[in-house]
Amino acid sequence: MSDDGGLWLLAAGPAGASALYWYLYRYYRNTDKSHAFERETTVEAQPVTGSDAQVGDIKGTRESRIRGDNVRAFRERVQRVRSDSS
Repeated sequence: MSDDGGLWLLAAGPAGASALYWYLYRYYRNTDKSHAFERETTVEAQPVTGSDAQVGDIKGTRESRIRGDNVRAFRERVQRVRSDSS
């Protein structure tokens, strides 16, 4: 009786692990389907505008929140600047 029949079983372990690793890598990374933002998107930078003026001075407040804050209204806080030339 020959022991060569079980040799394929020993080779199946590393081959199966390699195939599983490659499958999971391709599934989660999917580099062939991903969007290359740096190469395919152009964003024209503009100088930062604004002022640095002090609005008020509050000392000894007990309130944990600032009245009128927009922490949860992120769609109102962050808006894309639209240029007139496009």
